[in-house]
Order: sequence, then structure tokens, then C-alpha cells
Amino acid sequence: MSYSTITTCVGDFAFQSRVTACVAQEQIARDEPAIPSTILPPMLWAVASASDVEDAYAYALNTGNPNPGGDETVITDGMILAHVQANWPAAPTP
Repeated sequence: MSYSTITTCVGDFAFQSRVTACVAQEQIARDEPAIPSTILPPMLWAVASASDVEDAYAYALNTGNPNPGGDETVITDGMILAHVQANWPAAPTP
């Protein structure tokens, strides 16, 4: 794992956009009133820090992929979804 790779991934606009879309879909599917932007920053870090995502992103960078965050063959939608769901904040207790 490389903190540099994770940081580069989090700063990748295409990656940010894909995670944002996933968070928005999950919010709608869960019928939750939370605004995606409130959980997006920590979610970006959680997804980028996942070992499979970080490994795939690092490999893509090392092989010269010009768009690792937007390339669905590097980081699949399924990978993003799995990590978003695993890191979704618990509903507050009433």
C-alpha cells in the first residue's frame, strides 16, 4: 500500500465522480435524507484505501494508464459499490 497512490486516487476527478454517483444511488436506494456531499470526503478515502482498489490503481499508474480512475477495467463499479456499502455510515439512533 502506498499513501501516495491513495492520495493520487482520491484526487482523480473521474474516480471522485464515480464514487459520488455510487453514493447518490445508494442514498436513493436506502431512502435516506442525507446529502451525498456530507459523506463523500470520508467515503472517497475509504474506497481509495481499500487494498484491491489501491492495488488496481497503482498497477494502472505503473503501466501508464492515462485514466485509471475512470477506467472501469481498472476499478470496477462492483468494487466501488462493495466498498461504499461496507463503509456506509450507520443510521443514527433515535
